[in-house]
Amino acid sequence: MTQTPRMPNTEVQREAMKKLSFLVGSWRGEARQYRGTAPVELIQTEVAQYRLDGLILVIEGVGRTKSDGKAALQAFGLLSYDDVAGAYHMRAFNDGLWLETDVKLAESGTGLTWGFVFGEIKTRSSLQITESGEWTEQHEITAGSPAPRKLMEVAVRRQE
Repeated sequence: MTQTPRMPNTEVQREAMKKLSFLVGSWRGEARQYRGTAPVELIQTEVAQYRLDGLILVIEGVGRTKSDGKAALQAFGLLSYDDVAGAYHMRAFNDGLWLETDVKLAESGTGLTWGFVFGEIKTRSSLQITESGEWTEQHEITAGSPAPRKLMEVAVRRQE
């Protein structure tokens, strides 16, 4: 017996996606990547825009080294809402890889948490818009069994 695929409820999806409007805009500031012995200092930009009439949110982050302006980080994320599961999902692209994960909206309504698993490597990330309007991110990584270590910090402000 052939089953007919369920049609998504795009109005429910759009309403859920509106809850992420706190991210929309162009942002600029600083970031630090923790690789090796000393952190790499970056000038960070984040651009978040709705696409497909509000059904997805795309976020592109680019970090350029302060020392020479070369791109050291380029990440692209697609966030969507699954009306059947009642959950946000993200597909993220970085360094030639892509990963998918669930995203949780913070109780405050102005933050997100997510993580990725890639073999024995696990990441945990949180994003928050502070009371002063700053977009901050904290990223941790665990490889195998050692305790998590800091991977990256971001602090950007909305551009006019």
